[in-house]
Amino acid sequence: MEKQLKLNDGSTVLVREMQTGDLERSFAFFQALPEEDRNYLRVDITRREIVAQRIKDITDGRVKRIIALADDKIIADGSLFLEVYGWKRHIGEIRLIISRDYQRRGLGLHLAGELHLLAVKERIEEIIVNFMKPQVGAMRIFSKLGFHQQCSLPDYVIDMHGKKHDLVVMRCDLQVMWSKLEDELGDSNWQRIASR
Repeated sequence: MEKQLKLNDGSTVLVREMQTGDLERSFAFFQALPEEDRNYLRVDITRREIVAQRIKDITDGRVKRIIALADDKIIADGSLFLEVYGWKRHIGEIRLIISRDYQRRGLGLHLAGELHLLAVKERIEEIIVNFMKPQVGAMRIFSKLGFHQQCSLPDYVIDMHGKKHDLVVMRCDLQVMWSKLEDELGDSNWQRIASR
């Protein structure tokens, strides 16, 4: 998958799957994120060995990663995590982070939609996203894509500074959502979208 996306401000970015040769670009992207944005990440992604592990995870099939590039620099990173075995093998989890310079231009919505399509291709029945409660803007994006808040766990996660936050779990039932779209679009149009 490789495509040019036109953003709300008229600029274009390249969206493609992450490749093993993207280590330096990925490391530079995470190093450049403001501390406030890194505060919401699950791990200290500014460490080179963690970035290298993220890229290595692509090869074993448990994670699908996409990136957006402008001027050959990564400006956004999205992931679909898959459970290959076990009781959650029908569920995928999406994670997404956008560079500050590219927020509020529609890129987050585009990338979340691409991750949705990846989940459909992987035959995932449901996808979830997890947020710390202050991430209101990100939750808004996923609400537009059919996610709803499933639960909130008080003081469940700790940010990079050691402060506790509520964990908000949002969920989207892809079978219900895609069957509605299939009814609205008709079978041939649905097949075209699902095979993108």
